[in-house]
Amino acid sequence: MSENRGMREILVTNDDGFRARGINVLARMLREYGNVTVVAPYEPQSGKSVSLTLDKPMFIERPVQEPATESLGSLRLYTFSGTPADCAKLGINLYIHEGRLPDLLVSGINHGSNASAASIYSGTLGATVEGALYGIPSVGFSINTHAEDPDFEGVLFYGRQILEKVLEDGMRKNIYLNVNFPAIPKDQIRGIRMARQGAGRWVKEFDHRVNLRGRHYFWMVGEFEDEEPVGAPDADHHLVDSGFISIVPHRIDTTDYDEMERLRRLWNFGEE
Repeated sequence: MSENRGMREILVTNDDGFRARGINVLARMLREYGNVTVVAPYEPQSGKSVSLTLDKPMFIERPVQEPATESLGSLRLYTFSGTPADCAKLGINLYIHEGRLPDLLVSGINHGSNASAASIYSGTLGATVEGALYGIPSVGFSINTHAEDPDFEGVLFYGRQILEKVLEDGMRKNIYLNVNFPAIPKDQIRGIRMARQGAGRWVKEFDHRVNLRGRHYFWMVGEFEDEEPVGAPDADHHLVDSGFISIVPHRIDTTDYDEMERLRRLWNFGEE
């Protein structure tokens, strides 16, 4: 394991790939809290959700390893040819091989919002799902811009506050956090709010084209259709648009228990 065995062990991944500035900023910040192991996709893997690679081999490289210092934990960085969920699985299994689980899994900092329906498709959150399955406190960080080099000052300032709460108070089993930051200067952020997943979907999602050989092809595009009333006070995407940081606790068990009971009574399949 890492050099300083008294420190926390933190697993980091993302869906933008290991070159993205977000994951490098995040890993540097997390070294203040413990030894960091990064297992990140070699290429961008956005929109992969919890997709797994089952039909081809996956390859790993370890291009970076830095020892702990007086102020920072150690860093080891692996690049992996799989999806974000694959990366989380591999990272967790590296720890299991070493006789333990990581104390924390953080995915991000994603370039682009994962609020509202984006949370369904997000590779960033797909990795946190995997962590939650193992009982590891797992958090996904996203900033509401696709810029390659955004201002992460607000993410770092408030992200530290959020992570310190997670480390201090822990999290319930099978829960993972979806944290979205507005892409505005730190001093303009209005605060942190607990939120729910906002209602919305994408429409007009395909741009249909024909190539020079007459073959039809499509690019995925789309427009976001907001299904929330104006000013919905606890919808995550509205909060982010209003300058707040939103935190949505998601759970592995997606069963709607009220609907299960309603259908049980209505359909009456003879259950006792």
